[in-house]
Amino acid sequence: MVTTNIAVGSALRVHEVHKSFAVPDAPGTTRLALDGISFSIAAGELVSLVGPSGCGKSTLLRLIAGLDFPDAGELLVGEEKILGPSAARGLVFQDPNLFPWLTVRRNIEAGLVARGVLEAQRHEVSDFMRLVGLEAFANSYPHHLSGGMSQRVALARALINHPKVLLLDEPLGALDAFTRMRMQDEVLRLWENRRTTMLLVTHDIDEAIYMSDRILVMTPAPGRVDRKIDIDLLRPRDRTSEPFLRLRSQILEHLHFAGTAADVSA
Repeated sequence: MVTTNIAVGSALRVHEVHKSFAVPDAPGTTRLALDGISFSIAAGELVSLVGPSGCGKSTLLRLIAGLDFPDAGELLVGEEKILGPSAARGLVFQDPNLFPWLTVRRNIEAGLVARGVLEAQRHEVSDFMRLVGLEAFANSYPHHLSGGMSQRVALARALINHPKVLLLDEPLGALDAFTRMRMQDEVLRLWENRRTTMLLVTHDIDEAIYMSDRILVMTPAPGRVDRKIDIDLLRPRDRTSEPFLRLRSQILEHLHFAGTAADVSA
């Protein structure tokens, strides 16, 4: 059975990380994407990362996932340096990236197959389908699923590897507004159940306030953490409450988008 209410996450530390990329149309020159970014996330914490487009949020997630490497600085999960990809760090994208020829069950099993542990952990597949409410769709194919259901499959596929850190790169960005709000509650339920450390990249300020323990606000490129905001609102949170709306206004003003919220949450 899936163990509940146990902290399975690990602390994450990003220290003085720099990352640059070659400029395609200017041989020999580089563009700095991350400029000495530093922050820490406690084990079991849910933190959102917000900032202008192009500030390096997705680049940072790729570095933490081990899919790319920094020019300088270090990244650690617990006391271990991140030196490459690992099942201990799950990554969920905006696009669920499901295999269209595989059923829901087979998609969730895919990571276990890649790691060669399917036989040892096959008994957990049904538990994780139940955890995300998809046991009735075990034999359905991706084209039979709604966007929200497809994203739940992607979450189950990541969580079945028991990651210490789960990285979420705009995972709800492609959903309609009502489905997105339901999925925010779904992700929170999974987080409260598993206590996996989560780092969520989002452009939606309401989403960040509604879901997070803390929000890290990044500068325009090259990216650095400009501000750290503790969210001291009891869950479940009321999106229409005065404290919620006050926080929203403060963050939008800090991002220089006050009065144009639609641009930020689009």
